Amino acid sequence: MKKVISVLTVFVLISCGATKTADSKALYEILTEQSDGGGNIKFFEILTEPNEIKMLENDPLLKDKMKQSDINNSNYVILNMGEKNTGGYSIGVEKVEETDKNIIITVKEKSPAPDAMTMQVITYPYTVVRVHSKKEIIIK
Repeated sequence: MKKVISVLTVFVLISCGATKTADSKALYEILTEQSDGGGNIKFFEILTEPNEIKMLENDPLLKDKMKQSDINNSNYVILNMGEKNTGGYSIGVEKVEETDKNIIITVKEKSPAPDAMTMQVITYPYTVVRVHSKKEIIIK
């Protein structure tokens, strides 16, 4: 009898356990963050048109991460830090906020510490971000 009660108790506890469900998709997704491969100058580019976004599919790092539905329903942002004389630099997203009219992206740039040992090599850090919205994007 004790075994039956124990089994029933375990069954009830397991069946009543809380489950976490994904209510909604995240507002943004980092598709790639690389220390090399970007452009010579610092720039931020927002890609909104499907023909602009389709060009990203030529990048071997991105082609497997892009779907037709994302191209039609998302905007893409390229954050390019420009040419750097040493390693240790990176550019990324600090936060993304959604308002009624737009999406605000705050960019975070990292530099090596002044006394850090870094490789003496020219790098071109960049990041590609998918924003799951077609609202206007503002970059800070």
